[in-house]
Amino acid sequence: MLFNSLDFAIFLPIVFILYWLLKKQLKAQNFLIAVASYIFYGMWDWRFLFLILFSTVVDYTMGLCIEKSAEKSKKKIFLWISILVNLGFLGYFKYSNFFLENFIGAFQFFGQEVNFRGLDIVLPVGISFYTFQTLSYTIDAYRKKLKPTKDFIAFTAFVSFFPQLVAGPIERATHLLPQFYKKRKFDYSLAVDGMRQILWGLFKKVVIADNCAQFANQIFNNSGDYSGSTLVLGAVFFTFQIYGDFSGYSDIAIGTSRLFGFDLMRNFAFPYFSRDIAEFWRRWHISLSTWFRDYLYIPLGGSRGGMWMKVRNTFIIFLVSGFWHGANWTFVVWGGLNALYFLPLLLQNKNRNHIEVVAYNKNLPSLKELLSMGSTFVLTVFAWIFFRAENLGQALSYIKGIFHRSLFKIPSIIEDCEHVLLLLIFFLVIEWLGRKNQFAIAVFNAKFTRPLRWVFYSLLILIMALYMVTEETPFIYFQF
Repeated sequence: MLFNSLDFAIFLPIVFILYWLLKKQLKAQNFLIAVASYIFYGMWDWRFLFLILFSTVVDYTMGLCIEKSAEKSKKKIFLWISILVNLGFLGYFKYSNFFLENFIGAFQFFGQEVNFRGLDIVLPVGISFYTFQTLSYTIDAYRKKLKPTKDFIAFTAFVSFFPQLVAGPIERATHLLPQFYKKRKFDYSLAVDGMRQILWGLFKKVVIADNCAQFANQIFNNSGDYSGSTLVLGAVFFTFQIYGDFSGYSDIAIGTSRLFGFDLMRNFAFPYFSRDIAEFWRRWHISLSTWFRDYLYIPLGGSRGGMWMKVRNTFIIFLVSGFWHGANWTFVVWGGLNALYFLPLLLQNKNRNHIEVVAYNKNLPSLKELLSMGSTFVLTVFAWIFFRAENLGQALSYIKGIFHRSLFKIPSIIEDCEHVLLLLIFFLVIEWLGRKNQFAIAVFNAKFTRPLRWVFYSLLILIMALYMVTEETPFIYFQF
């Protein structure tokens, strides 16, 4: 079920009304969330409900076993059962064909012919997200940061919570699970704020992401037919497509959660206004980058050792992060590129600069800030080419096509995409004005009177009606 679908527009109000009719019955509310979440997930493929249920039962059981075990060695055994089961499922469904193809490719490299047909495996939607979410539970239970729950219904609702089930944010058990133990009271102001964030998330998806996608797909799929300048434009369109698509999903997920009295962690903080790559990664897919920091980077030694250990751990994090996104060498190269971008900042100990948002007390950035944002954006756009490409050959061919004398020609499709460029300018202005807030249009709640706010919201709805792509398009991160 897509957030930008008629099905969800019917589903959400029904669940919302039933949920608040049960406001005095906490267990019934949690049960309703679990059932609604399974219906939501089952709309893709009901067979994978057994997979998420099995993962839920395993981690629930391992959490209790960890708590009951007196010996640390036994606790570690139960932790590793959880890790191996979860990563085993993830590895089988997501990476089996990748490893088999590369294994056979190695034989062929040495002249050995091997006949091979790829395994017919369907990737379960959102498996990378809920796998990491449940792993946080057993790991934190082992670390004694969390008392394992005996409430199976609450735990099931936590694992399958439909707003963020298939594309995050990746919640920590220490943050989200306790919210299922507490009675929730309907908060009108919180619900209204959630609706605003849903509206902005939908705008990002159906106006920015989907319109950019039309031209990005056209250019990437026929890159040999276009000039260097048009290829640059295609990469820029994909850059805004993936941001509007993924951060739009996160906004809808967070806003929807607020309707039910839940607080999800922030996942994006205006990353394209970053002044260096370190700042970009503090603002892009925050739930994943902090997950890798806490559960991989720090256990590997983090920054406690010498410079060699810092560099090693940084490359491990970025390469694993790239591979998490998909079973393709393009994602690994994308992760490696970002590690190389990050390296000079790490060596100069400047990777923790720029904590506050750019031009925090000013209306406009300084020339230095503008140049820093521009250079960071260019590096990011270049890396996204590998992320978008079908394979390394296409990525390299695309880049080669950019660095051609036709780079300085006016893009051949400029007239066709003028409306998208105008929409991007409008979008960036709104994002800039709201950069100090949790989401961009929250700024207008304080600056506008109610009538002006409604005029603005009506304008957003009108733009969505005019520029919505007729075909329902899934969110990019569903494939991860």
